[in-house]
Amino acid sequence: MQVQEERRLGEEADAFLRQYYAESGLTDGALAARLRQVREEIDRSGTYRHTEEELAYGAKVAWRNSNKCVGRLFWSSLNVRDARELMQEDDIFEALFHHIRLATNEGRIRPTITVFAPASTEAPRVRIWNHQLIRYAGYETDAGIVGDPKSVVFTRICMELGWRGEGTPYDVLPIVIQLGDRPPCWRAVPPELVLEVPIRHPELPGLAELGVKWYAVPMISDMSLEIGGVIYAAAPFNGWYMETEIGARNLADTDRYNLLPRIAGLMGLSTESNVTLWKDKALVELNIAVLHSFKTDGVSIVDHHTAAEQFLRFEQQERDAGRPVTGNWAWLIPPVSPAATQIFHRSYDNTIVKPAYDYQRCPYHT
Repeated sequence: MQVQEERRLGEEADAFLRQYYAESGLTDGALAARLRQVREEIDRSGTYRHTEEELAYGAKVAWRNSNKCVGRLFWSSLNVRDARELMQEDDIFEALFHHIRLATNEGRIRPTITVFAPASTEAPRVRIWNHQLIRYAGYETDAGIVGDPKSVVFTRICMELGWRGEGTPYDVLPIVIQLGDRPPCWRAVPPELVLEVPIRHPELPGLAELGVKWYAVPMISDMSLEIGGVIYAAAPFNGWYMETEIGARNLADTDRYNLLPRIAGLMGLSTESNVTLWKDKALVELNIAVLHSFKTDGVSIVDHHTAAEQFLRFEQQERDAGRPVTGNWAWLIPPVSPAATQIFHRSYDNTIVKPAYDYQRCPYHT
């Protein structure tokens, strides 16, 4: 089994390094020397360590290869932070808080990834239990769920670990990490790091009175990053929001904040029959509110039509570079007016190409 794993790792490393050296314009002589070095390292230790340049390139290309992401035009601008030397919980928390501060950038969102050490004989595996570094809690009460229903299980886990929220619909969950077999530990996110946007509508003043808000930056923290056969289990990353992620999913889905009936009420719409298309009308206005609020507050966001146009530019860039474009059509089309975008009328090859981000097994009981 060990020999097979080392052979697989060697093949993955070989393919990645050849791609990296070819795209970076480095010499064949340098590639040959690096391949020998990596093979010797794998033979000696069972794994190998990426250089900072390889790590940065691999993280960026993983974004370029991300089939479900419509925002890949900006893949080369990803800010890659190497945190592989950090082996203590306090240092890792500080790095995560710095990621939040750096990525938020007072609203001018920076695409950022922080990569922690992969599991090895020298380092325990770093694992972040949160789905996102910033997300709202969900509480089960006698009157129903308060907050985000998607967070109910994780909120319960956090409370078992000793955290207590205020019980509002928008309590920011703590960050929970685990190193190897050590017990998990948590830290509350400093409030001054959490940029939130109150949601209001330019023509529906009653919406502001609902007290709805959302956090500025989506920082995914439970996916792995695989580069050349090496798997980084902790590599939180972010771009900026497309408005439909908030207005058509987080705030609108019936198993999330389910705001469409309340928006329809503000608009004076009848909700007794689907034929009035009240959900569609309310959905559009909720997305207008999200865009209006983020833009007014100077927080980076993109609308779904612009995002689709940017993806077409990404496709053209990849064709010009001689690279095939892969994609998951069901994820690339927006959940609002998809047929009004050109992506809707195209088809994509959903083959997974590495380097890649991938889902991982949940680290806690559900």
